[in-house]
Amino acid sequence: MKQFTHKALAIFMTCVVLFTTMSFTVDMHYCGDTLVDFSFASKVKSCGMEKAMAVMADCELPTAQKKSCCTDHEVIKQGQEDLTISLDKITFNQQLFIASFTYSYLSVFESTASLEVPFIPYSPPIPKRDVQVLHQSFLI
Repeated sequence: MKQFTHKALAIFMTCVVLFTTMSFTVDMHYCGDTLVDFSFASKVKSCGMEKAMAVMADCELPTAQKKSCCTDHEVIKQGQEDLTISLDKITFNQQLFIASFTYSYLSVFESTASLEVPFIPYSPPIPKRDVQVLHQSFLI
């Protein structure tokens, strides 16, 4: 169970690092309020309404062009670029904290070589009376 937990946690942390450093772009094409097409990898295909509006504008006066109902949206998620921590940017207070924490953490695990025994072997006390005979309780 412990090994499964460690593997699951390692996979989770790998996914966290992967998704925080990954950049991606989503292109979406709307015709009015309706989503017509979206794409993760390439540019989206238009619905053809923009070409129809251009043809209509050629037939009419150039100053009287209608505004297209189609819009393109692009959502960009920029990933984290810098993952390494440079040690030359650590301040003196941070260095002092790291040194004192390491020293105190390692001193917890120091073993003390002690040869003295905390007790002296002794024989049990001699009872003044035989309790089983006194109370007449014998184990059979």
